[in-house]
Amino acid sequence: MADERPSIPEDGWSGGGCPARFLARRSFLQGAAAAGVAGAAAGSLLESDTAHAATQNGGTAGKHSVPFHGVHQAGILTPPQSIGSFVSFDVTAKNRGELTDLFRTLTARARFLTAGGTPPKTAGSSPPSDSEILGPEVVPDNLTVTIGVGASLFDGRYGLGARKPVQLVTMEPFHHDDLDPALSHGDILVQLCADHRDTTVHALLDILAHTNGAMKPRWRMDCQRNPPRPTGVPRDWFGFKDGITQPDTTSTSQMNQLVWVQPHTAEPAWAAGGTYQAARIVHFFVEAWQKIPVDRQERIFGRRKASGAPMYAQSENASDLLDPIYTNDPQGLITALDSHIRLANPQTPQTAATSTILRRSYDYDRIPNVQGDLDLGHLFCCFQRELNTYITMQNRLEGEALVPFISPRGGGYFFALPGVRDSHDYYARALLT
Repeated sequence: MADERPSIPEDGWSGGGCPARFLARRSFLQGAAAAGVAGAAAGSLLESDTAHAATQNGGTAGKHSVPFHGVHQAGILTPPQSIGSFVSFDVTAKNRGELTDLFRTLTARARFLTAGGTPPKTAGSSPPSDSEILGPEVVPDNLTVTIGVGASLFDGRYGLGARKPVQLVTMEPFHHDDLDPALSHGDILVQLCADHRDTTVHALLDILAHTNGAMKPRWRMDCQRNPPRPTGVPRDWFGFKDGITQPDTTSTSQMNQLVWVQPHTAEPAWAAGGTYQAARIVHFFVEAWQKIPVDRQERIFGRRKASGAPMYAQSENASDLLDPIYTNDPQGLITALDSHIRLANPQTPQTAATSTILRRSYDYDRIPNVQGDLDLGHLFCCFQRELNTYITMQNRLEGEALVPFISPRGGGYFFALPGVRDSHDYYARALLT
């Protein structure tokens, strides 16, 4: 759908943003308080369907944008950008009216940030309207803002219980999980993806400033996608190509079958066009992994490390697009029965319906802990029409040989909202009205 934007208001944000008079409607949108939140947050934040933008040495760096309006949200089928930031929030809005204002504000900020534009000028004695991390003009930088809601938003606070997506639940730990409550769950998940880190930091500061008092951060993971080495899909911190097998995102029929909730199903009517999102923070024991031989690493993953090809392919130049075929290997002599890829998709009639998800994962690298241990890992992210597809697949993986080398420590289940269709629409409108 074409990107439609309203005309620029004289007293508001250019680029389709939010008028200043609207921001003053609620106490949590007051300018002075918002500026204070942005300033306080800056220290901790700075610690850590289009082509990519030109390099920073060119004059067009960051000028490319992803259309905001549409039946579905961007950041799901969009080719993954280099940088990702996943931020979970607890909603603190006092009532349904304030919750609606929160989603309207999130929409206005996302619309402006993804399109780019010039923030309004403020009087010399007033706090600036923008952090200017990106300079005097906000560049879009392929930014996508994807909003999901957690099961906890449908408790008794806002009268939404009867409208909860059918399969949306709070993530329970699997057998080998070590979930940290401080890194888990949340009312709202904001997924920010862009070509550069300063863009996601700028977007988060902007969202925090304009929603002060309506939601507060619960957990956050800043991530990256490594470049292909040497070709194909990126490698993770274990050195293996990650996410080789994916459904065809250009196929409308496949996406309707596998990703997008359809109308006239058991799901509430407002959910059509949305999708279930699973986010899992998985720590990698990289130092232990590096001590085992490559042939054992390959057995654990079920693919060749150098090429990413199936185990039957011996050449380092073999294509990673070759199909791992198990019909002639029932005992797992070539591809081990407990290997990662074989348990994820055993290629049996019984598992066919729960073997395809749309992965959109990132790697993270956090500050070492007090013992000096590395904290390298994976922000596993996937989208699927039914959450049970992912849960069933993960239950199969409880028996995989990779278990001793990973530790799932957080994340949650969310429902990624349907898209914002035009300039009059806003996130969750059909849910809230």
